[in-house]
Amino acid sequence: MTPVLPELVTRRLRLRPFREADAADVHTLLSHPGVAAGMLSIPSPYPAGLALTWIRSRPAAAEEGRAYSWAITPQDGAALLGSVTLSPDPGQGRAELGYWIGVPFWGQGHATEAVAAVLAFGFGSLGLHRIHATVFPRNAASARVLEKSGFRREGLLRGYARKDGAFEDLVMYARLRTDG
Repeated sequence: MTPVLPELVTRRLRLRPFREADAADVHTLLSHPGVAAGMLSIPSPYPAGLALTWIRSRPAAAEEGRAYSWAITPQDGAALLGSVTLSPDPGQGRAELGYWIGVPFWGQGHATEAVAAVLAFGFGSLGLHRIHATVFPRNAASARVLEKSGFRREGLLRGYARKDGAFEDLVMYARLRTDG
């Protein structure tokens, strides 16, 4: 039987299910204002205890097909580098992609490598037709990850989301299974 959330291995990385022991590292990495500034769903300051609550919610989310969240680590598992999540829209053949990398690991290609593995899972194992992601216009590094991963910019969603009490624009990117 295939696990609900399989480990995905790339040239340098291991994407594995989160463990409760990861909570302290998640909290530390997400507490950096630079990470929170680029992520719609990450509060700043990052509340104590939120990482463990989130980690404990991941198995049920995967089992129900709502969200598949992987811890991104080097192949030896020595450090938590970040996370990548694929959230399907049931019955629609599409999913939203989200990811973050801790500041000490920025600029090393980890996000692009992890996204490639998750795309293969989404289009292959889940049979998805479309995977989309949104980024703040100011988050050029995240937009570059998507572009290098074959996503196409579809447009600007003006005033689409609220972050820290202010309405923010988001840029929509998507990739179809047929985009190759």
